[in-house]
Amino acid sequence: MIRAALEALSTWAIPFLLVAIPLAGLIRGVKVYDVFIEGAKEGFEVAVRIIPFLVGILVAIGMFRGSGAMDLLTSALRPLADATGFPSELVPLAILRSLTGSGSLAFTTDIVQTHGPDSLLARMASTIYGSTETTFYVLAVYFGAVGIRRTRHTVPAALVGDLVAAIAAVAVCTWLF
Repeated sequence: MIRAALEALSTWAIPFLLVAIPLAGLIRGVKVYDVFIEGAKEGFEVAVRIIPFLVGILVAIGMFRGSGAMDLLTSALRPLADATGFPSELVPLAILRSLTGSGSLAFTTDIVQTHGPDSLLARMASTIYGSTETTFYVLAVYFGAVGIRRTRHTVPAALVGDLVAAIAAVAVCTWLF
C-alpha cells in the first residue's frame, strides 16, 4: 500500500510541478513566459561569467593527474587506509571525487565492472560517489559566479566533509551488507 503510493507520487511529482508552478503564476497575474525568458537570460550571463573559472579548475585537475601527483598521493595514503580498514582500492575514488565528476564516475564504473554490481566494494564505491561532492569544481563554479576570490575556511571544511562522507559510506555499507 505505502510502496504503491510512493511509486504513484514519484511518477506524478514532476508533471504536477510542471503544471502547478506556471498555473500558480498565472493565477497571481505573473507573465510566466516573460519571467521564464528573463531567468534564462540571467542563467546564460552567469554561464558566460563562470567559464574562466571552469577552464581554470579543469586545467588544474588535468595537471594534477597528468603530473603523477595523484598516483603519489594515492600510494602515500594506502598504508593508512589499510591500517584503518578503509579499502585501499577506494582511496583513488575518495581523492578523485573532490576533483572531478567524470573521472570519479569512470573510476566507480570500473570498480563495478571489475568486481560486479552486487559486490561490497562496488556498493561502497557507489555510495561514496553518491554521498560526496566534486568540491573544487563546485567551489570554482559557485564562488566564481558571485565573485568570491578568498575561500578561507571553505576548502578545508568541504574536504573534511568529503572525507567523513567517504568513511561513513564504507562504514554503512560494511554494516548493511
